[in-house]
Amino acid sequence: MYRNNLEWRHVGRLLPWAVAGIGLGWFALGRINDAQTARVAGAVLALMLGLHFWRQRTAADRVAAELPSWAGPMVGLLAGFTTMVANAAGPLLVLYLLAMRLPKLQFLGTSAAFFLLINWIKLPFIAQLGLINSSSLSLNLWLAPAVIVGGLLGRRIAQRINQRTFEMTVLALTSLATAKLLFF
Repeated sequence: MYRNNLEWRHVGRLLPWAVAGIGLGWFALGRINDAQTARVAGAVLALMLGLHFWRQRTAADRVAAELPSWAGPMVGLLAGFTTMVANAAGPLLVLYLLAMRLPKLQFLGTSAAFFLLINWIKLPFIAQLGLINSSSLSLNLWLAPAVIVGGLLGRRIAQRINQRTFEMTVLALTSLATAKLLFF
């Protein structure tokens, strides 16, 4: 739905590092339990949220300063790791793309392309870990209609919502995801 609204340069900047993060996450999955995984992902997100809000407060005339050159590789690595261990890379990408000041449709297109690629890349790792089986495939098939309806509804909402409300909504949802990982 957003193929005409994506910024390949942002995907390309993150993707090689995300692949490395997937490898690290795959290695870690056999060594840490679910609670530890959630806390690590939550701590990473809390740190990134804190950095985002600090940048917003300290930016002159409300325009965020350029991110340092190491931010893309760091976010890519952390996104790869968190998507592998907790399927929780969305909030990281949200914070990165907000910092890049992408308009909402480019934001959505870029994140959709990134996750399409990253999920295909992590597929063999997930299969090797035994996380894909007849039960998980049945659940996916059962949920597919809701995913399709949600995608279509989300597209309509995204076209009508203004940029500021969009940004505030994704920040609120990112904060909720962070709290869930840290405390529940």
